[in-house]
Amino acid sequence: MQSLSPPLHARLRQALVVGVALYGIACLRSPQTFRLLDFVNLAVHETGHLVFAPFGELVGALGGTLLQLIMPLCFVVSFYRRNDRFAASIVLGWVAQNLGNISVYIADARALELPLVGGGEHDWAYILGEFGLLQHDLSIARTVLLAGMLLFACAMLSALYWSTPVPDSQDQPERSRASAGTEHRRI
Repeated sequence: MQSLSPPLHARLRQALVVGVALYGIACLRSPQTFRLLDFVNLAVHETGHLVFAPFGELVGALGGTLLQLIMPLCFVVSFYRRNDRFAASIVLGWVAQNLGNISVYIADARALELPLVGGGEHDWAYILGEFGLLQHDLSIARTVLLAGMLLFACAMLSALYWSTPVPDSQDQPERSRASAGTEHRRI
């Protein structure tokens, strides 16, 4: 007879989802507060400027933000390709957290109050100025933050969904193997 409680690894995964969700909610509720993950994000952001600098001033300025999104997306894709949807979903939460982080930088485009690493020009003041959108910095920042919140919610719901593994076909009775691809997952 099958036990009614989920397997230990599923409970551990669900606990991880709760922990990541609590951290992510704190980050997105107050994205201007510098937290542990922001040290990594800042290093990736600054590296992005170096990586994209050969492509011109505008792309170099965008490079920090681009790499800040591309780096965790590479992990999402890697986990997804290895068929680890749970890990892909968790790391997608990092992408969402970065959107919150980026929204703070965008919102500062006119105010210019954030301390800049190494001084220099404010990326988003330059970028939005180039596109004639500087006066819309706050509404663009709100949109980016909202996108981060929605993506984070989707990532955590997906992680929760994938926290309970689908049994292998070897574990299923012979008569249910044919319908294994169409069975519904239990959360």
